Order: sequence, then structure tokens, then C-alpha cells
Amino acid sequence: MEYDFKNVEKFFQEKWDFSTGMDSNKKKCYVLEMFPYPSGNIHMGHLRNYAIGDVISRYKRARGFNVFHPIGWDAFGLPAENAARDNKIDPAIWTQNNISNMKKQLKSIGLSYNWECELSTCDSEYYKHEQKFFLSFLKNGLAYRKEAWVNWDPIDQTVLANEQVVNGKGWRSGAIVEKRKLSQWFLKITDFADDLLACIKGLNNVKALNNWPEKVKLMQEQWIGRSEGFVISFDIVGINKKLEVFTTSPHSLFGASFCAVAPQHPILQDITNIEVFKYIQDCGESSEKTEKIGVYTGINVRHPFLDEVLPVYVANFVLMECGTGAIFGCPAHDQRDLDFARKYNLKVTAVIRPNDAEAVEIKDKVYIEDGIMINSHFLDGLSVEEAKEIIFAKLATEERCRKEINYRLHDWGISRQRYWGCPIPIIYCKVCGTVPVPKEELPVTLPTDVDFTSGNPLKSHSTWKYTNCPKCGDKAERETDTFDTFFESSWYFAAFCSKDKGIDKDACDYFLPVDYYIGGIEHAILHLLYSRFFCRALSKCGYLDLKEPFSNLITQGMVCHTTYKDEKGNWLFPQEAKALIQKGEKIEIGKLEKMSKSKKNIVDPSYIIDKYGADTARLFVLSDTPPEKDMKWSDEGIEGNFRYINKLWRMVMQLKPIDIKCNNTAVQGELLKYRKELHKLLNGLTSDLENCQLNCAVAKFREMTNLIANIELDSGKHVIDEGICILIRVIEPFIPHLAEKLWQEIGGEGMLCDQSWPLSDNSLLTQEMVTMAVQINGKLRTTIDVESNLSIEELKKLAADAVAQKIDTNSISKIYVIPGKIVNIVI
Repeated sequence: MEYDFKNVEKFFQEKWDFSTGMDSNKKKCYVLEMFPYPSGNIHMGHLRNYAIGDVISRYKRARGFNVFHPIGWDAFGLPAENAARDNKIDPAIWTQNNISNMKKQLKSIGLSYNWECELSTCDSEYYKHEQKFFLSFLKNGLAYRKEAWVNWDPIDQTVLANEQVVNGKGWRSGAIVEKRKLSQWFLKITDFADDLLACIKGLNNVKALNNWPEKVKLMQEQWIGRSEGFVISFDIVGINKKLEVFTTSPHSLFGASFCAVAPQHPILQDITNIEVFKYIQDCGESSEKTEKIGVYTGINVRHPFLDEVLPVYVANFVLMECGTGAIFGCPAHDQRDLDFARKYNLKVTAVIRPNDAEAVEIKDKVYIEDGIMINSHFLDGLSVEEAKEIIFAKLATEERCRKEINYRLHDWGISRQRYWGCPIPIIYCKVCGTVPVPKEELPVTLPTDVDFTSGNPLKSHSTWKYTNCPKCGDKAERETDTFDTFFESSWYFAAFCSKDKGIDKDACDYFLPVDYYIGGIEHAILHLLYSRFFCRALSKCGYLDLKEPFSNLITQGMVCHTTYKDEKGNWLFPQEAKALIQKGEKIEIGKLEKMSKSKKNIVDPSYIIDKYGADTARLFVLSDTPPEKDMKWSDEGIEGNFRYINKLWRMVMQLKPIDIKCNNTAVQGELLKYRKELHKLLNGLTSDLENCQLNCAVAKFREMTNLIANIELDSGKHVIDEGICILIRVIEPFIPHLAEKLWQEIGGEGMLCDQSWPLSDNSLLTQEMVTMAVQINGKLRTTIDVESNLSIEELKKLAADAVAQKIDTNSISKIYVIPGKIVNIVI
């Protein structure tokens, strides 16, 4: 009676085949989890992510969909390059070894992947297509090169996109990011800013992203950051030049006490002040400045309406890439400006008061609510919105102001000074200038004889970077930067659809968009925004006819575990901590945190699978927590799910033989109740799966298990058999190995994963309720709500139970029933 999970799981993993292709006779369902970086080992986050996708895939397959569920590897990137440097190994070999190991681990989970479509982004047969896309982008005005201030990671020695800078630090290294001026390649994501924003709001005549989490949509909306504002020109004192500032608050102009510019602003080019020059250098070294600091430039500008001048500072909180790179500061109504003004003893003048007060006092906090204008000359007494229009009209007549739409979003810098990435297919010729690599010469592949000891190996390569110009044949050099690795992940979902790892438009028209996309919310800005842009860019270039790549987005929560430290403050693995606690040593038990290698609060999925089986591991990560919420790891939870699996195995084995063609249409009484409850659970479980409420579905099939166990074996075997057949089918998406084995044991034909989903009997779900009066000797004592089709005997019992506390039921002499109306108890 013992369930041999190791042999069972190995057997079915070798037997399953989930390959698929286009099928015009079936409705498609494309399920995709964000593909993994081949680090070498899967972790619990991987397990949870892939288990969620697998449940959806298996369920949709059972519902008759042509399910497409591919897997691949996001294989370029710095970890491989760092490993090559540290371990003196070719990054391609390191990557392939990791892929082989992780592929083995993923297969051990029993995931229903279409392995025929497997791809790796470091394969030249994959990245040759993105080189082709880049050349199309260049031809269509979506790619360009310019010298620009960029974010420089001093640890990873590469440029970062704005989206890859988190709180002033590199998203991977955690190093404080510096500012440098370099020639870089950019993609014109800003060309689609309005469309990207409009589709989030469902305004642009495409299917709105209604099935995306509101938090993700808000994050993208804020990152795009569309703001309608005004550009105001200030005359610079002493020279015939103007300083243009962008503002969304022109009405606060009478409260201005200074102007500030970014360290890279052109107005500073001729500054000779040593203090200013040093400050600009310091700002270039780091963009991580929490304190608002600046230096007076020696430049002043005239206030447009007042007979006074405003000092111009260079300040660390003004960004060149935002607006015009210059602002005017109104300290009373902007906290950043107030902090700066207090530090440098600048004037603070309130120009807005509350509607219900005559004045407002500004101390440490600004006033940012709506109100009435004050201290503003011709604007006094107006509302804020009225003041905006009046001051704009006045400035516009003097050609000092214009309306302008500004975005927080900037073009995507895709140049990276690294080796392990896709080469940018560009050649530089002294005669012809910037020349695209001819398409027939693609792919431009990476050299293998590289030196990782300093900088970018491609830039210092003795032969690879030297070539001939495709136009004139003269000596030339290759571009030595490689693409940002997000370039690869921005279109891989389309590559899966195509046999040659490129873009097959017919296949993409059939399979895309992805119906269910599953991954972490940390990708809300970077990957998801770039993928949305890529669909638009590829469509503009004729490769696709698609705007939105992902219909349903499921952002799964993290797997969390308690942290542990020893007396010296060293992090401990959970098993280490438990062993030391048992020895009586003092261990600091910390808070619940996301599993991470650095804090050692991790559990190896391979260990769990080896000890308890893949089904136990799958069931645990799916059981108690909604997919979008963080889940808590517990050893007790693993043990509990392992016990359930073995309990279910024993129950079915004890109930054999099972009639898999049982028909229970004629059952009555107590057995009918069981059948109704069984089909009610089936109906609810199906609804849960349709809504991706996977933990609720687990709860229902556990309840179904208990229900079946409570049916009287002698009289209800046929209802038990029906219940077992339904139960085995509905557990298959969650614990497929056990389900397949049980299907085999009860005599099921073929593979269970190929069987249709059971449908609930609607006649058993119809429960029209009626309210009936319960009388004692003709006097109303209570009412009961009952199903309209209950038998007379069942009604009598329910009525007697309803008044059992009011009478001695042994004294009942007669019960009269008028169906649907009254039950009269005579005593």
C-alpha cells in the first residue's frame, strides 16, 4: 500500500509528450512563465512560478484548448562573464553546463513543457534575428546613436538604462551609479509613449490590459510619466541669453526664490568658478545624493514680473533628462525646494492659502493642497486653475511661455560594454561613417579567444574588431558594445512560435498574444514595458501585427523563510540553525524574508523532490496562498501535503475496483446529497481554475477527498466510484504523477492528461429555495429555508430539528406538510 513516488514520477516524466503546433480546429491557449537565467540550479521561486503555469496549462488542455507551453533560457548576461573571469572558463561552456543541469531539475518537477521549442538567447541562431531587427529599427528611424550622459556602473563596468538604476544604485551590483558622457545606441521607445500609456488605460482601440494587476499598470503609467506643463523663459542678467525651465506650476511663479540647473546643463559650459567646476565633477561621479545640495553658479536671471533677480544654482536633484534640465524653485509649495531653500537661506513666500483661511504658515512642511492665490499681484483671489491660465496667457503674449508635454520615459539606451551579449551589427569606417552589417553576413558572432582581465574583451581584441567596410572595402572597425540583455527577452515569446527561432508571422498570428504570462512583479517596468515597446516596433517594421504581447499577467509572490544567525552574527542555513538549536546553542531567529542565498534562508527544491516527491513540492507551493501573494515556507506544510498524497493513494487502493463508467442518475436520499455536494465542489473548483484561484481549487479537492471518504461503502459504492473518477481527473493539473498512476490503477484507458475535464451535472446544482412556516399545534414558531425538491420525510425531519429546543420531540404525535408552504407539528 506504500506509494512509490520515485519510480512513479520517473516513469511518467519519460512517457509524457506535450508537443503541439498550430491547429485551426482548436482554440489556442499560450501559457508562458518568464524564462529563467541559467544560474545552475532552480530555487523555490522557480518551482512556484512554473507550478502555477503548469496547472493552467494542464487544465486548459483538459478543456480542449490547443495549449502551447514552451521553455527557454535567458542566457546572456554578466554572471556568465564574471564566472568566466573568476573560474577561467568559456562563458558559453559555463552557460551550457548550467542549462543542462537546470533542464534536468525542471523535468524532475513534471512540467508539461513543449521541449521541442526550447531556445537559448546566447545561440547565434536566435540572436541573428535580433541583429536583423536592429537593422530594421535603424532603417525605420527607431534606432540611433548619440553622445549622451549615461548611468555608469563602476563595478559591472557598463552602462545602465534609467530603469536599471534603483535608488541611485546598479540593479545587479548595488554599486552607486556614476554619470558619464558616452556615444551610445538608443531605441526610440518615446515614439510610442502615448500609445503605451493609452493602452494601459484602455483608450487606444485595442484590448485593454484589464487582466493585468492594477499595481503593475500604475507602475508603468508612473514610469512613462506623462505631464502637461509649461516652458518659461527667464532672461539671464548681463548677457543676451535665456534660461528655459519646465514646470507644471506656472501659477507659483510669484513664490520663486531661485532657479536650479542640472550639472550637465549647457549654461555651465563656460563656467570658470572652481567651486562650481568641482561640484559638477562630484555630481558626475555619483547620482546617489539623498541630501539636496548645490552651488551658486554666479549666474542670475530676471523674474518675469517682479523687479528682482533670482540666483541660479547647480543642484543634484535637477536631472538633465527631465524637462529642460532647469527648474525654478518655489519653496513654500514644493518640499524639495523648501529643503534646498532652508539649507541656503533663500526666501520662502507662500502664494496659495487654504480656501477656509486667510493665510498659511510654512515651517518644515510645504502647503500642497488646492486653494486661493495670495502674494501674487494680478493673480490674487483666483483659484489655482484660473491662475494657471491667466499667467500662461500673459507670458505667452510676450513669447516667454509655451505649453509642452513632457515624459519621465526616455529612449532606451541599449549599448553595453560587455562581452557576453549579442554583438551590435554595426561597422565604423573613416570614409563611409556608420555602416550596418549586410544582412547576408549575419549573424555577427562572438570570438572565443578573449581576455577577461580588463574592461570589455571585445574592445581590446586583437583581430575580431578589425574588418573591412562593406561599402568601400577600406579598413574599418566593428562596434564593440553588445546589446542590453533585455533586448533578447523583449521578443522571445514570439520566437517560441517559430521553428527557426525568428518570427513566423503566420504562427505568431495564431499563438499570440500570450494568454497567461507568469512572473515576478519586479519586472513590471523593465521587461514588461520593453516587451510592449518591441511589439509596436516590430509591427511598424512589418514583422508582427500585434500591440500587446500578454493578455493575462499573473505576478506570483515570493517564497519566504525565517532567517537565522549565530552568536557572531553569521547567517545560517535553516538546517544548520535547527541542529544548533537542538544542541542548546543560542540562535537569533529573525523575521520572515524572501529566500536568498545571501541570508541563507533557502530550501533546495531538489532536496524536497528527492525526499518527498515532485507532487508534494508542487502541492505545497500551490496550496495555502493565492498565486499573487507571498507564501511562507514551513516544514509542517511539506509534511502535511506528503501525508495527503499518501492518504489519497491508500484510499483509492482500498476502494478498488472502481467502475469508471458508473451512472448515478437514479440515486435518492442521502446518496443524492453526496452527489449534489460532489458536483457543487466540482463546479466551484472549475470556477476557481478559470479565475486562477489555485489555492481555493486545492481546498475544494481536499474537501472532495473527505466527502468521498465519508460515503457509506456498502450502499454508496457507485457514488464513491463516480467521486473517485472526478477526483483523480481534477487533481491532475496539481499532482500529475499521482493522478496518472491512480488512473492507471483504476483501469483508465490512455494517459489521464489526454482525458477531458469532468463537467458538473447542472441538474444537481439547481437548488431553488423556498421558505416554509413551521407551526406547533397551528401556531407559527419559526421558518425554514429548504430546497424545493425535498421529500416529505426530509421536510418533516428538518422542521422537527428546527423546533427541537422548544418541545420534547418524543411528544410529537403527527406532522402535516403542505409542500412549499407549511409544516404543522401536532403534540
